[in-house]
Amino acid sequence: MFNVLNNRKIQQQLFENKFLLQSRKVIQKDQTGYFKHISTFQTIILFLQVFIFLEKSFLALNIIQLIKMLEDSPQKKVKLNENALSSLKNHTIVVSDTGKIKDIEKYKPQDATTNPSLILEAAKLPEYKYLIESAIKDGIEVYKESKKPQQALPKRAKAKKPIKEIPIEEEKPFVFKELNHKEQQEVIGHITDQLSVNFGLEILKLIPGYISTEVDARLSYDKTSTQDKAKQIIKLYEKAGISKDRILIKIAATWEGIQAAKALKKDGINCNMTLIFNLHQAIACAQAGVKLISPFVGRILDWFKEKHPDQDFSSQNHPGYHKHDTIIMAASLRLVEEAEELSGVDRMTIPIKLLDELQHLEGKSLDSKLQDGIPSEKTLVDEKVFRWELNQDAMATEKLTSGIKKFAEDLDKLEVLVRQLLED
Repeated sequence: MFNVLNNRKIQQQLFENKFLLQSRKVIQKDQTGYFKHISTFQTIILFLQVFIFLEKSFLALNIIQLIKMLEDSPQKKVKLNENALSSLKNHTIVVSDTGKIKDIEKYKPQDATTNPSLILEAAKLPEYKYLIESAIKDGIEVYKESKKPQQALPKRAKAKKPIKEIPIEEEKPFVFKELNHKEQQEVIGHITDQLSVNFGLEILKLIPGYISTEVDARLSYDKTSTQDKAKQIIKLYEKAGISKDRILIKIAATWEGIQAAKALKKDGINCNMTLIFNLHQAIACAQAGVKLISPFVGRILDWFKEKHPDQDFSSQNHPGYHKHDTIIMAASLRLVEEAEELSGVDRMTIPIKLLDELQHLEGKSLDSKLQDGIPSEKTLVDEKVFRWELNQDAMATEKLTSGIKKFAEDLDKLEVLVRQLLED
């Protein structure tokens, strides 16, 4: 296997071995006459022992050298860093962006996010029919419960008189078509909330971290209604036995949405502020103490490429560094290169198509490229600053508005789907 006999270093190591030293001492004693008294048979045995030792030593050395070669080989390194996705997980918490349960099982992310668009896509698949049926049943029950009259507690009687029993009215069968339009919308709203939670509950069985569930995008400019909807979603999760500590409420990062998140934090409800396109949005979220923000990296790049097709955006300057406890989660990624450049960010929510591409990049090792930048001067963002800076940023204004509009449209489509099932 290896020509170790010609290796002087190995020969020297063997010669210095204790066994060989002992043999040498025996041979040296020939000068005193001791070696003369050793029989031929004993001499043969001695040299046989030395030969066996040498043979075993050479074999052991060959094995050690072979192991070292395997450890240093590229094949070994590929096995340790099996693909780009596993390498990315060493630097960044990977979050899946899907409503499909099978995708969660396949890619095993730490956290997961959903939105109306993803829920709509998944709800059309036959394998999730049971989640829709369950949501319809539970949503109707929530509606019926909300319509029950609240019975006042009887006043304390002055004398001992039997309390009259309040007759229980027989419950009427629920018929969706008999409700007026406003009541029908209430029912559908309860069902779509329950459907989002149902998908979240299934996903939580497969991940150790957070699930992000989005409030109605049509409430993005209504602080109070956003708070109420968030609390309703949390109540549905808690009813199913899930602590609010594992839930992130997704809210669009409008000024009203940020103030709603700030108020919800006081109730122990954490939020994921989505549709971040502007630095002042991010700063306002951090100052409000929100748990997590989602800058939409891919959509930002889409806008600049469309408006400035001749420019090279392969390496863009970082907008600045502000020290806050808010978690930054890069979102709306489009390209493998974006994932590579953002390796090291706190979290990264990745669509299934891109997760698959990363997983098939075998032998690809990603380094952590993001480092703390130079702290910039602290900027306080109040409502006036927020609205003005957003107004001055054409990209952020356009993308925030279109993002809210898209989520609202997909929620409308989901409600149409639910309505059709109720009317059949």
